[in-house]
Formats: sequence, C-alpha cells, structure tokens
Amino acid sequence: MDLPTLPPAPVGFVGSGPPTYDAEPTALPPADPDELDDLVADTVLDGARYGACTLRAVSVRGDSARFRGEPRRDSLLTARFGTGDQALVLVAMATGARATPGAHRAAAEACQWIARAVGRSHARLAQDIGAARRGDLKSGLHRLTDRSLGRLRASAAEQGVDPEEYAATLRCLLLPADPDCRVRVFFGVGDGGLFRLRDGEWHDIEPLVSDVTGEPVVGFGSLPSETPDGDRLTMDLGIPTPPSPYEPAPEPPRAPFRFRASVARPGDTLLMCTGGLAEPLRGEPELCEYLTGRWSGPPPGLAAFLADSQVRVKGYADDRTAAAVWEA
Repeated sequence: MDLPTLPPAPVGFVGSGPPTYDAEPTALPPADPDELDDLVADTVLDGARYGACTLRAVSVRGDSARFRGEPRRDSLLTARFGTGDQALVLVAMATGARATPGAHRAAAEACQWIARAVGRSHARLAQDIGAARRGDLKSGLHRLTDRSLGRLRASAAEQGVDPEEYAATLRCLLLPADPDCRVRVFFGVGDGGLFRLRDGEWHDIEPLVSDVTGEPVVGFGSLPSETPDGDRLTMDLGIPTPPSPYEPAPEPPRAPFRFRASVARPGDTLLMCTGGLAEPLRGEPELCEYLTGRWSGPPPGLAAFLADSQVRVKGYADDRTAAAVWEA
C-alpha cells in the first residue's frame, strides 16, 4: 500500500547559513502613553474559507526591525463585504516608505482607504467579477486605488509631512465567495510579488510595469486567445478608459497600476506578498523548493502557515506580509 507523501519538516532558515539577526524579537518599539493606538503588533495572523478557496494571511515584523526596536512597516487588512454567495473577500497589504517616521501609519491608512472604497462598491464588483467584465473591473479598481492613495497624500498634507515620505505601496486581492466563480483578482501599486504554485512548480505571475499598456497581459474576460495553462489573454491598446462605474476620476496616478484577473484551477495555490517575501522567493531557490513541499498539499493551519512564511534567508531582513489562497 502506498503511503501518502508527507510535507518536509518545518525549518528555521534555508540557504548558505543562518541570518545575522536572532530568530525571535529582541526589542519593542518605543511607546507614547498618549498615542497608544499607534502601537503595531509584531505579528498579525488571519484566515478563512469561502467558496472554493481557503485563505491564509500573515504580516510579520522583519528581523532588522525586531533587532532595532522599530515598528512593522507592513500593514495587513482582511475583510468580508456582503453575505452568502454574493460576498466579496478583500485582502489588502501595504508597505510604508523605508526610514521615514510614520511609515507604519501610512501603510495602515492605505489599507483602510482601499477597504472603504471596495466595501462601498462590493456589490457591483462582485457582479463584474462573476460576469467577467474585465474592462469595468480594471478601470474601476484603478480609480478606487488612485483615489485611496490620493486620500493618503491628503492625510500627509493635513499632518504637515512630505507626501513622498508619508506614502505606501498597496497590493490587493479580491476573492468571490460564490463557489462557482474561480476568478481571482489582483490589483495594486508598487513592488511585491504575485506567484502561483501549480503542479509542483512556482510561476511568477506579477504583472510587469511594461505589461500595463501596449503589451499582452495574462488576464480574464477578453478576446478568446488562451495560454496553454488556460489563462485567457487580453490586450490593452492604450485606449483611454471610459468613466468608472464606481468613482469619479481622481488626480492623475503617480505610479503604474498593476492588474491581473485569472481563473484558478483546483489544486492551485496563489500567493500575494510584499517585497519582504517576494525578494527571497526570487533570490533563493531553496526557499521556493521548501515552500513547494509545504504548500503543495492541503492548506496548512494558521500556526503552520505562520511558521512557513517566516522561514528566514540570510540577507533578507525586511517585514514579510503574505496572503495565500488554496483552491479546493
């Protein structure tokens, strides 16, 4: 009788040797007794199961910040809008600007603004995802993102700080609760990673800046061309988008907007993350190999996902924020 293949045992680090910093937090950030709402936990962990997918999400302070007693610059927000099969799950993550005061507050505000915007439009968004209205989705989410980041710049002005310093990257994932809908929508601004684990192999599917206009983009809901993997190909010809069904037009964008909507297959694992995890995934093959063994089977529990997501690699000490989706 064939025995089931077990995932590899958990490890603390991969690569050529242990990282320089200690594996556990050594210092807390300074606290102001009159601003206790400003404190940021070292680690945030969340999860859920809706429709055909299981979600795990985590945000962990990096080794460098743990050693220096600095707050986590990454922020993570998970939210469900609506009920039943019409519900829409949002995962938003942001990273504040490096070496700037208030970076953690900027990241948290960016997540909150986009969550408010998506929540107010969730019914229409869920309908557009189910009906594969890619054009409406892309233009609408682009405007919601620009408006949210515009509010972040306005918040900087209100505080009297430089908007270029009080800034954040923003990456989001929309997951319909409808079990018959396998469309997964990614959008955002700034660096990070979007990866898919399929048939035991990682694929870097991050939309490149050069893909935003004028190049074929792997997406959903357009003309009939398809890749061998079954992802539909769409073409953006640089034609101005029509008025958004969600929001009035904001000020011009300051960074390229990234968008991808694709159809998941049973057995896929989709991973969205900030640069703190994307960089070691791209730079250390042993980390990819280890996570392939750990995440190719059923979704892990919350504690196991936390342990896997913080496996350390020498030379990478930034905050790590990740959301992974396992397809039933």
